[in-house]
Amino acid sequence: MESTSQSMSSPSSLLLCQEDLGSLDCEDEEIAVHDNDDDDAYIQTLLDREITNGGPQIQHLLQNSWIERARLEGIDYILRKREVLGFGVQTAYASVTYLDRFLSRRSIEAEQSWAIKLLSMACLSLAAKMEEIRVPALSEFCVEDYNFESSVIQRMELLVLNSLGWKMGSPTPYNFTTFFANKFSANSFSTIMKLILSSVRDAKIMCHGPSVIAAAATLFVLDQGLTKDALQLKIDCLTTSHSFNIESIISCYNSFQEMDESLNLSKGIASPGLSPTQLQTYGSSSANSAKRRRLDFSQIDESSNVDDKKPKP
Repeated sequence: MESTSQSMSSPSSLLLCQEDLGSLDCEDEEIAVHDNDDDDAYIQTLLDREITNGGPQIQHLLQNSWIERARLEGIDYILRKREVLGFGVQTAYASVTYLDRFLSRRSIEAEQSWAIKLLSMACLSLAAKMEEIRVPALSEFCVEDYNFESSVIQRMELLVLNSLGWKMGSPTPYNFTTFFANKFSANSFSTIMKLILSSVRDAKIMCHGPSVIAAAATLFVLDQGLTKDALQLKIDCLTTSHSFNIESIISCYNSFQEMDESLNLSKGIASPGLSPTQLQTYGSSSANSAKRRRLDFSQIDESSNVDDKKPKP
């Protein structure tokens, strides 16, 4: 079967489904029309709408070595492909949140690496439709070892949308960075943004809400050695106008410190790309596959076992 070519078109038309897009468009518009992060009303709107990316369940899932490895493979694809396609950091971060939220709700059979690649492509494509002005053809999201039909990626997009309840426009830490940088008098805005993107692999950090991650990242860039009392004093200045979870911010800050110890972030924020050691440990199955693989959607339905998670009694 030959690959179908996906022409440039409006983001909503690429989904090829009959769902009502009204709530999706309205949800994203509410964030888009407020571009002043210092506006208390805007920040409160974001706080009311923020959700966690999968919560503690993500950490629980990562006790499974296959899920942990698969998640890192998916994130590696997202970060590398976003550079190739020229996407912004907001797009990459949103893609990872979609991936985590999906994994917290659905299961993928162990060792189905192609299913993780397909899921990652769908998450990045959906994030691009939410965040980017130019949305590439679906064929541009494919990689050397997996060349999916455009219709297959579209079906996975729909599965992701349905699994996440069509809630795709939720805030990310980047919506809060200017606010916290101003509040804490932090001047290294680009460093904060890089740190947030570097943290997506850390499940403990990603379990926190976007505002908590943004606050902790800003404080960490400001000073990597703050004590709990010093953190509390700085966070206290925020509680006059908004209700922030001080303990969560401190916990997230501590996770950034732990990440710093493992990646030497204090010498410069780590590149979003995986290190050679991480590539060797968490590398793609492409190393053992020289042949390009073309899959149709019947294989998703019949062999991928992407099923609803059943809660344990």
